[in-house]
Amino acid sequence: MAPTAAAKLGYKPPDGGWGWMVVLGAHISIGFAYSTPKVLSIFFKAIQEDLKASSSKIAWISSIMLAAMYAGGPVSSMLVNRFGSRPMVILGGLLCGVSMVAASFGNSIVYIYFFIGIIGGSGLCLNLNASLTIISKYFLDRRPLANGLAMAGSPVFLCIVAPLNQYLLDKFGWRGSLLILGGLMLNCCVAGALMRPVTLACKRSSKVSLKMVEEQQNTNNTKPEGGCMKNAKAFINLSFFKEKGFVFYLIGNMMFIFGAYAPIVFLPAYAISKGVEDYSAAYLLSIMGFVDMFVRPGTGLLANSRWIRPRIQYFFSFAMVFNGACHLVCPLLDSYALLVAYAVFFGVGFGMVFALIFECLMDLMGSKCFPSAVGLVTIIECFPMLLGPPTAGLLVDISHDYKYLFFMCGSVITAGGLFLFVTNIYYYHTLDNKRKQKDNEQMSKSSENQERLSFMEGEIKLTTESEIEPRKPETKEETEHLAANNTGTLE
Repeated sequence: MAPTAAAKLGYKPPDGGWGWMVVLGAHISIGFAYSTPKVLSIFFKAIQEDLKASSSKIAWISSIMLAAMYAGGPVSSMLVNRFGSRPMVILGGLLCGVSMVAASFGNSIVYIYFFIGIIGGSGLCLNLNASLTIISKYFLDRRPLANGLAMAGSPVFLCIVAPLNQYLLDKFGWRGSLLILGGLMLNCCVAGALMRPVTLACKRSSKVSLKMVEEQQNTNNTKPEGGCMKNAKAFINLSFFKEKGFVFYLIGNMMFIFGAYAPIVFLPAYAISKGVEDYSAAYLLSIMGFVDMFVRPGTGLLANSRWIRPRIQYFFSFAMVFNGACHLVCPLLDSYALLVAYAVFFGVGFGMVFALIFECLMDLMGSKCFPSAVGLVTIIECFPMLLGPPTAGLLVDISHDYKYLFFMCGSVITAGGLFLFVTNIYYYHTLDNKRKQKDNEQMSKSSENQERLSFMEGEIKLTTESEIEPRKPETKEETEHLAANNTGTLE
């Protein structure tokens, strides 16, 4: 995959240098993008009591925010391709900050849906897609490591912001906490400032100069002919559905996304229902985030090894099954110590999946097609993202017990992991058969060409020999005439 991607780009990404500062900026922006919908669950109980809302209605806050973050993928991809990653991350940080400040003045659940869900989710969408895209431009050989370090922003921020939110809630209430959180999210603008465009001098052997690279970037920043519809078709590329590997990845990923976030959203409330104190319940998210913090870069290093890199899709399937198994075990745990153990294993499984989720897509589609592919994937994933937590909240409202949501999420995720494992075996077996068939066809063609060449060489040799040999007289008159000429010559 790597050589093909480099050839298509026309230059070899630096795989270091300023790219590590870009990873730092992506770490911050992705950290806010993925941790914010989770840590907002700390405020849900207070918002529910203040606005007199049910558990399913409160769960829509995170769902709408995540759905907006995922559904805006194609639009975000077009904007990143048109203007670059730096201005989009800065704009996303401004949207996130303004949304949290405005939501702190809300007096209805619909008002919260609009500002936190739609406006805030749109800002997170810009942060996420722009960060992932620029990493694919700066890194190739070390891309799994770079992705793992950038995606580690989610657990780092989850580990820090979850107890911070609980502290802010106790001191300032949920309104004051959202106001302060909005100010903190403006740091995404600083992260965006680090994401300068790729400029590098290419080697002579690549036949691409620095001028050509800059011209290519300027071409990408030029509005194409045909307007918005042509742009939309470029970034909602339905031809990807012809690729079996992409379709299998998308189905398994949708199953994971459906059950991924509900356990996080309801974990503090589940712990409190088991008699755990508020701070201790919030620390469960911190423990999960702390473990996740080390698992993501570790998974990136492991995925970059020569043993795992060719089998990265199978590794992704295993991570999904492990994650789902953790949720299936959770309802059997009653004590705080066992819930801590669940948070540790949940952090391991969650970290592995999200360290690999975009790397597997890059592995399937290549860095050239990645912006279009990730836009299409995110807009489709918004549907399970939107339905997952509210469905779990509805189960809680009906049964008045949190264990059923863990059973549901665990079953769906485990089924998705097994589905990916089986379909990957089928997909790669099909690719091997096609490769063997192509090799056999090439061998047969080469043998036919060799036989044809040998036949032509034989014909040429016979023709040459016939031209060199003196022609023998065929009749009696020709023989007598030749003898007379020879006699005259001797005289």
